[in-house]
Amino acid sequence: MRLNYTDPENFLNRECTWIKFNERVLREAMVPSNPLLEQLNFIAIAASNLDEFFMIRVAGVKHLIESGIKHIDISGMTPQEQFEAIQDMVHKQVQQQYAYYNIIRNKLRENGLQFIHVSDLNEEQHLWLESYFEREIYPVVTPMAVDSSHPFPFLSSLNLNLAVLLRKKQCDISVKTAILPVPSSVIKRIIKVPNTGVSNGTEKKFLFLEDILGAFAEQFFLGCDILEVVPFRVTRDADLDIDDDAEDLLIEVEKSLKKRRKGASVRLELAYSSSRMLKEFLRRELQLEEKDIYMISGPLDCKVFFSFVGTDGCDSLRYPPAVPQPSYELAGIDAPDFWSAIAKQDIMVHHPYETFTTVENFIKLAATDPNVLAIKQTLYRVSSRSPIIAALAEAAENGKQVTVLMEVKARFDEENNIFMARKLEQAGCHVIYGIMGLKTHSKITLVVRHEENGIRRYVHLATGNYNGKTARIYTDVGILTASTLIGVDASSFFNLLSGYSDPPQWNKLAVAPINLRESIYQSIEQETSLARQGKKAVIIAKMNSLLDKAVITKLYAASAAGVQIKLIIRGICVLRPGLPGISEHIEVHSIVGRFLEHSRLFYFYNGGKEDVFISSADWMPRNLNERVELMIPVEFPPHKERIKRILSLYFHDNVKAYSMNSDGTYRYLAKERKNEEPVHAQRQLQYEAEEKNDEIKHKNKYF
Repeated sequence: MRLNYTDPENFLNRECTWIKFNERVLREAMVPSNPLLEQLNFIAIAASNLDEFFMIRVAGVKHLIESGIKHIDISGMTPQEQFEAIQDMVHKQVQQQYAYYNIIRNKLRENGLQFIHVSDLNEEQHLWLESYFEREIYPVVTPMAVDSSHPFPFLSSLNLNLAVLLRKKQCDISVKTAILPVPSSVIKRIIKVPNTGVSNGTEKKFLFLEDILGAFAEQFFLGCDILEVVPFRVTRDADLDIDDDAEDLLIEVEKSLKKRRKGASVRLELAYSSSRMLKEFLRRELQLEEKDIYMISGPLDCKVFFSFVGTDGCDSLRYPPAVPQPSYELAGIDAPDFWSAIAKQDIMVHHPYETFTTVENFIKLAATDPNVLAIKQTLYRVSSRSPIIAALAEAAENGKQVTVLMEVKARFDEENNIFMARKLEQAGCHVIYGIMGLKTHSKITLVVRHEENGIRRYVHLATGNYNGKTARIYTDVGILTASTLIGVDASSFFNLLSGYSDPPQWNKLAVAPINLRESIYQSIEQETSLARQGKKAVIIAKMNSLLDKAVITKLYAASAAGVQIKLIIRGICVLRPGLPGISEHIEVHSIVGRFLEHSRLFYFYNGGKEDVFISSADWMPRNLNERVELMIPVEFPPHKERIKRILSLYFHDNVKAYSMNSDGTYRYLAKERKNEEPVHAQRQLQYEAEEKNDEIKHKNKYF
């Protein structure tokens, strides 16, 4: 009997699997081995994830419902069914989030960090707060009345506000409504209270800005009695509607960014203490349904804890420093010898265990080396103070040919990327603003250098962005190479991006949306064929998300043929492992730890030849069809062994790993394997990087 691998029952819903991922993030807030402030940080991460989820994914589902289009997802769910499943799961998750927060808050108090209310202040502290309010807060807050002559104001997405119910003192029986914006963009939202009077000098006490505003609300409404003050926050649709046929893509993106700020409401978060009257008033004004309202039993917008985690004097409540180490493959090599080192053999760097400075120095050296003729680079997300931007600008000022593809459609980085692009243009760089209809998500730098034997190309290829800030917390792999064939491909790739060149016959690179999908198919089918011949067949793949139906169908066929498939997928996974006759040979693990797992690594046994790849692409339709992506073969034997070792460590992790069940739920492997020797992949990789660096220092000391 022929199996139907494409049956909707063989797939999970994308949105529900993402919510399950965020559950795993949130669960880290209750892991005792995580220091207390790091537990709070996971609360903030989960909150940040939810914000983006509502702005993009929930907004998208709402659009589908409103459009009336009969769209059925990969798992057979209608938009309305998806919306109901999302709301049910997220309401429960938010309740769990604040239950965890309240547990952590109590533990923080035991460790001398206390969130208090204005009513908890002693007399001296009250005097201090009155002075602080008058000096710092009152001058910047503008109350907004809501009545027949003052329509409900437009409230920006994710900004915190106070809804106020009040009544005139002079026997006025009518209840009026007003809005007080919480100015957390210009005043710290968590404010340290000075220790005075009988306070314990070792304690650190903190007030939330919205609590202070609420306590002093009558100062903004003189002659009124304050009946109710409730914090609330609106989340709006933030997906950009960009016309790729526009004559000027940069102007089109800037126009869309202005529209983003005024998107339709998709969520209302409201303090649990709110009256029914106020809740209904806000629901009506924001045109939301009852299920769109989230009643919060704690501080709204837990992203505020990102900054609080760095509170001075609390090192024991945070992870010990994890210092990125120098690349051991470049040990003892000074800048002038950098080129010869890469020409001699490929160099692999593994972030954040090895420093991103290696990549920054590669570009800085290219900018100042008189023998470098040209630098070409793709940029997707860059930090606001990027040394790479400075180096590229310097290179152009030094007379080199500098070409940068700056992806101005990188979600939530659009404004920063536009600013950086203009900065590069002013320095004399040639800047390309993406390709019509596609996002450029590839990570590649090409340096063209004149040497004794002619022109040589040096290339950096990676799984992660050229962002030194995220490179300290995201796991990614990069390769520096002087391979002639990869260099030729790199030149062809940039010609494809910048001009009208037809795709070439690629030597080494697989490029989406040209041939990357077909390359993945070929590798999976190769293992399937070997398994059907009774030979050993293995696929190990690590990525952020797995969503592509056609690729999953190939994996199901491979599993049914007997291929052993091990998947390490951090987030979305709509594949169902363990289905009889379909995915019995597929295991799915997920690692959630101190660092965000971002690297895309792939291994195919191939009859013992062992094909290894790194890539910028997840196996999702958008990556394979709608983005410019790269997959690169790793052929240098020591690097193949390094990546095999990384994959093995991740798959055997029994400290931070989860295993997926066929119904989409996850098991925490630490509970199942508590009697085994602990394997903590991230900690082990950090330890090994430090150990190698210590060995090199020790060797250099005596030789």
